[in-house]
Amino acid sequence: VKFNNCAGNKGVRYETNSLDFKVRADGTLYAAQRLQVPSKQLILLVTAWDPQTLASWEAMVRFLVADKSQHNGHKPKGRKAVPGELVQQQSDTLLPWRQHQSNNGLRRQKRDWVIPPINVPENSRGPFPQQLVRIRSDKDKEIHIRYSITGVGADQPPMEVFNIDPVSGRMYVTRPMDREERASYHLRAHAVDMNGNKVENPIDLYIYVIDMNDNRPEFINQVYNGSVDEGSKPGTYVMTVTANDADDGTTANGMVRYRIVTQTPQSPSQNMFTINSETGDIVTVAAGLDREKVQQYIVIVQATDMEGNLNYGLSNTATAIITVTDVNDNPPEFTSSTVSIHTAAGPCMASIHGSWYLLGQAGSRDWAGMGLPTTHTPPHCSFSQPKAPQEKIQHFAAAVDYEMNRAFMLTVMVSNQAPLASGIQMSFQSTAGVTISVTDVNEAPYFPTNHKLIRLEEGVPTGTVLTTFSAVDPDRFMQQAVRYSKLSDPANWLNINATNGQITTAAVLDRESDYIKNNVYEATFLAADNGIPPASGTGTLQIYLIDINDNAPELLPKEAQICERPNLSVINITAADADMDPNVGPFVFELPSVPSAVRRNWTITRLNGDYAQLSLRIMYLEAGVYDVPIIVTDSGNPPLFNTSVIKVKVCPCDENGDCTTIGAVAAAGLGTGAIIAILICIIILLTMVLLFVVWMKRREKERHTKQLLIDPEDDVRDNILKYDEEGGGEEDQDYDLSQLQQPETMDHVLNKTPGVRRVDERPIGAEPQYPIRPVIPHPGDIGDFINEGLRAADNDPTAPPYDSLLVFDYEGSGSTAGSVSSLNSSSSGDQDYDYLNDWGPRFKKLADMYGGGEED
Repeated sequence: VKFNNCAGNKGVRYETNSLDFKVRADGTLYAAQRLQVPSKQLILLVTAWDPQTLASWEAMVRFLVADKSQHNGHKPKGRKAVPGELVQQQSDTLLPWRQHQSNNGLRRQKRDWVIPPINVPENSRGPFPQQLVRIRSDKDKEIHIRYSITGVGADQPPMEVFNIDPVSGRMYVTRPMDREERASYHLRAHAVDMNGNKVENPIDLYIYVIDMNDNRPEFINQVYNGSVDEGSKPGTYVMTVTANDADDGTTANGMVRYRIVTQTPQSPSQNMFTINSETGDIVTVAAGLDREKVQQYIVIVQATDMEGNLNYGLSNTATAIITVTDVNDNPPEFTSSTVSIHTAAGPCMASIHGSWYLLGQAGSRDWAGMGLPTTHTPPHCSFSQPKAPQEKIQHFAAAVDYEMNRAFMLTVMVSNQAPLASGIQMSFQSTAGVTISVTDVNEAPYFPTNHKLIRLEEGVPTGTVLTTFSAVDPDRFMQQAVRYSKLSDPANWLNINATNGQITTAAVLDRESDYIKNNVYEATFLAADNGIPPASGTGTLQIYLIDINDNAPELLPKEAQICERPNLSVINITAADADMDPNVGPFVFELPSVPSAVRRNWTITRLNGDYAQLSLRIMYLEAGVYDVPIIVTDSGNPPLFNTSVIKVKVCPCDENGDCTTIGAVAAAGLGTGAIIAILICIIILLTMVLLFVVWMKRREKERHTKQLLIDPEDDVRDNILKYDEEGGGEEDQDYDLSQLQQPETMDHVLNKTPGVRRVDERPIGAEPQYPIRPVIPHPGDIGDFINEGLRAADNDPTAPPYDSLLVFDYEGSGSTAGSVSSLNSSSSGDQDYDYLNDWGPRFKKLADMYGGGEED
């Protein structure tokens, strides 16, 4: 196998996809071991790769295998192979599995083929599924075999890209391939019998997707920025543009070539730049780059694959912006040799109205040399750096004073810090005369000593003159008055005279105040003139207060605890003084002589200048709380003392000297009798609460059983009369009243549709249950009874609303009493109504109306 990598083939190694064949360093292909090839041809894939660059190249080698019997001069036995079958078998069918049999009839060990790669073009239009190859085993003549494939693209994502006919062994691709998505697939083919038993060992199938030119080059950036110095020589590197093609870079599909399409502006030439077609490097190709004429070029670059073939390749474009950078090829110069400037007094900026021509780019070294000649520079003048063309600022390093100098004469020089470019025969600097006239303005008064510090003792009386804090007006040629006022006085301790600035105290100055920081009190004052416009200045006065002994010491702690017997515990005491040294310790602690019980029961032992110990003098002191007065004296001049009271709790202690729990209660001032009394009170209180709860529950129970406080005869519920029948009058006594009261049978009532009934008939069902009246009256029972009865009546479905419209919907299927129309009254006047007198007092009215006969 001949191979040439254009580098002398140094270090190139060869490999094959078969373990039966190897390649020597000179490219000779040889069999690695003894083997037999049953097919008529054998295809191998030979790979050459460089271990340094990891580049690889592949080539396919086809072997035509001759019959061994033909080499021996014998004709093959058996039937002749039909040419059509041979071609079909070579092009369509692979026999990856084969068996070899020895002369004695025993089977030799099975060896598997290495199948050559299967190449599939991407973006195929089908039709799909499209057959790739047929795989079969030579055992399919003896038993039924089922074929299957596994791997990425078959049973692993992406799924079902390839499938195989399990009976015929034909393998298909089911959709178009995309090499940019996946360039190769590794599958394994399996052959099993009908029971799923392995018949052959799995074989490897390698499927390579053949690249098509379906991707155009893409630039990494759509806009590239580069720069080049003006006046650069042809061949000067500018920038590099890069485009990537997703197609196979080892084929023409992915080989990109570059070219320049347009250049804007086309000055001084339309071809100022060129590009390397393979690397994308842009370089200058012509002279004449001048930043003062053209500051920027826009170049459109085109990238085309297929090695730049515009007829077959795909293209894309990008923009390259090339900025021409400045070099020092123009010296500065003033347009005028003399300049006059008027500026106000004080710190200011003054503009020099000169200009440069073709100075160069602002901010570069070409601008960094403007200044004053050292022989002509006043002590308070300097120049600031120009920021833009035509902007030249003169800066006064110190404030100019109209009262000191009313005019300045300057000589200004401008030059480039960087030397002129080679070949420029001109002066590198320029000078001009500048006259600066100072105009007087109203300046603010100022305090000569700012901050002013004074020292005095604290506690000076109100109205004491501390100092005079006066300001100076720099405007000597203006007759102006200065007025003073307070700007900041946190404690409002000071006053200032508005005319002369004299400071006096408005209150007593206390060093221990919260307004004092590090023994210093600070106030700010304002001095303002009456100029036009008025101006003002501020000054700060600092007062350092010297401490005096004006604070008596305070005893610490305020409360303590001690055992009722001595030698078990002591109380450590100290003192705190708001003053500072030497008006504080050492302190003197002593007990007063009155009352005498203090010195009789207690004693003080000095530990050092700041601490002492308080302990019991007697052998036993009853538990309780005691107020022990102690006199504390400081070391000031004169010394101050203070009588402080410390509350001492005396309590019984255990063997460790700690106060016991009972002792702590006793120390609080409660004896045993008081404690017992408190416990008895608590028990009585709990008993009363329990009895009250029991009484409330019993009272609630009685409320539900007591009756109303009214006579039973006056109960309105007993006065509700139910009338179930209506008579027909005096002469209407011969019919059966039971027929009017209700029908013979109750079936039509019981079977009546729920909700459909006469609202004034007596319902068939349970009587409503009214609430039980309590036995014992209560002021709120009558209202509760009325409300409960109202709710019972509203919720009782059997109670007829007698004040509503009565609806008669059903009166039965007939009446045994006959028609009521047969009952008539005679108007002849012979009716006798005397029997009404026998019916009682209820019918007396009727007897009087009808019983009179003819006399009435």
